[in-house]
Amino acid sequence: MRNRGWQGSPPADDAEARDRIIAAAMRCIDRHGPSKTGLSDVASELGITRQTVYRHFTSTDELFQAVSIAAADAFLDQLTARVERLDDLTDKLIECAAFTVERLSKERYLSLLITDGEIALPNQHFTDAVPSQLTRALLERLGVNWDALHLKRREQDTLVEIYLRTLQSLLIDPGPTRSPRELRTFLRYWLAPAVREVTNPARTP
Repeated sequence: MRNRGWQGSPPADDAEARDRIIAAAMRCIDRHGPSKTGLSDVASELGITRQTVYRHFTSTDELFQAVSIAAADAFLDQLTARVERLDDLTDKLIECAAFTVERLSKERYLSLLITDGEIALPNQHFTDAVPSQLTRALLERLGVNWDALHLKRREQDTLVEIYLRTLQSLLIDPGPTRSPRELRTFLRYWLAPAVREVTNPARTP
């Protein structure tokens, strides 16, 4: 790492540099809002050049996605707390999906994934490694006894994809306005059969 900039305290490595850029972006978003925050603002916040930021994030969209991912851990805690009293995996996933659809646009940093009603994360990447890893992290926090369900890694991966594709569809096109109860009823019609098929002990290997 170069020793210039960084307000006289350069990061020890690239990982720390990325973390500090993400933290600076959050501060800029807090002060000015996402529409008025760019790479130049983040660079000024850290006392570095815009080219230094570019070495780690090639665009504002890429940086905002990193900000959203960094904020995801706290959101996963919220989801886990909402479903901790539910016993059935299907019920847990329905509530997680419904709450995500309801809350995503209101989350200061996670909402950066949505711009003017459109998903900023490219659709072809919605089920890629990062979203899938976040969803798997959610599954791991749900307190599900996977051994009792006899679900191997392949079936768990299928659940992750089903869950992500459900969110993708509802976020791209929310459909008619629904009350919280109506949304959960709709998800029970749509998501529950797929989850139960995957977790059915009599399914074909």
